[in-house]
Amino acid sequence: MTRFSIDALLLDVDGTLAETEELHRLSFNRTFAEAGLPWSWSVETYRRLLATTGGRERILAWIAEVEPERAARLEGPNDPFVAALHARKTELYAEGVARGEVALCPGIPELLARARELGLALAIATTTSRANVEALFGAHPEALPRAAFATLVCGEDTKRKKPDPEVYRLALERLGLPPGRALAVEDSRNGVLAAKGAGVPVVAIPSLYTAGDDLGAADQVLASAFELLPLVGR
Repeated sequence: MTRFSIDALLLDVDGTLAETEELHRLSFNRTFAEAGLPWSWSVETYRRLLATTGGRERILAWIAEVEPERAARLEGPNDPFVAALHARKTELYAEGVARGEVALCPGIPELLARARELGLALAIATTTSRANVEALFGAHPEALPRAAFATLVCGEDTKRKKPDPEVYRLALERLGLPPGRALAVEDSRNGVLAAKGAGVPVVAIPSLYTAGDDLGAADQVLASAFELLPLVGR
């Protein structure tokens, strides 16, 4: 296996730090039910919709599929109807995280502890919302100490979502590092392509919802973060 000599770890969140996607799916469905909408996403439907990055964008993609006339009247991801649905879903998701309904992925606490021991900078590079990231930190303060992360680059910080490399370029800019001195950890094809587009080496660890993704562009595909522990150093 390839060993990576680096100064920073850049980590995705959903499916990488924690298996969050099932709670996201259930929160979307509760939001739709509260709003009186006849929509419900099955596991297979949500797996397909994950090819569209970003919660608001995912809602738009679904509306275009099932109610094209409604979709034609909407004004993109910032349309008030879409924004309100997404805001309520974010509230429900945060409540679930606070109740302990999301577990960290295997090996993540150990990987982060190892990175801190080595003096590596830690950064979040995600297109999920900052509220979702903060909720996860709040639920796991020992394994995910907020102060250990040099920067959080979240969905609100970029104009373009993964697979566009903007999120990784911004993280590198904030850290003051060249691409080759960082390592990205991702779980999806879109995430891998975003990191590679920024010139950042990337390890892919498939999650529950991305097990079928084509991750061939990654520098390494591993079964868990435990396998990454001996591969990072300075």
